[in-house]
Amino acid sequence: MTETGEAGQDANRPAPGPAAISLITIGKPLKEPAVMSITLTDQDKITVYNAAHGAVMLMSFAGVASSPGKIAAHGSLALTSATGAVGHVLAKRPKGAKLDAKSAAALADQVFPALTEAVALLKKQDPAEAENFRSTVTIAVEAAAGAQRGEASPPVVAMTRKISDALGAA
Repeated sequence: MTETGEAGQDANRPAPGPAAISLITIGKPLKEPAVMSITLTDQDKITVYNAAHGAVMLMSFAGVASSPGKIAAHGSLALTSATGAVGHVLAKRPKGAKLDAKSAAALADQVFPALTEAVALLKKQDPAEAENFRSTVTIAVEAAAGAQRGEASPPVVAMTRKISDALGAA
């Protein structure tokens, strides 16, 4: 026993947490991931922004019977965790970004093609950034769907599938 009363622990050193253990196990410093610079036009930024935020808006339309505000909040908060070029685009509304949210149908007419187009234009420049976008939107949609208590309603499940299909169509 040591001074702290714990077997094998030095009194002057804190116990290693999971991150410390993995660093000790690896034995080398972590490398920064390679960053590929991509160039997005103003229109590309609008497409990416509208696609991601529009997907969250569609989820709130689908969950209107329960708590659309909570669904939108959960999905929007998830979008704020985006990183890379996608994260930079989603962090600030580009000038000209606007969605017609008069009805779910009008919104879907804009968002589904924008999701497919956003993946395609990102994939053209950097496939990893396209995957980052897909992942970010998927996480936001899952967060939005998880805002409902209990099991997701059939309209929310259907909208999740439609968004996923649009992301995969590129």
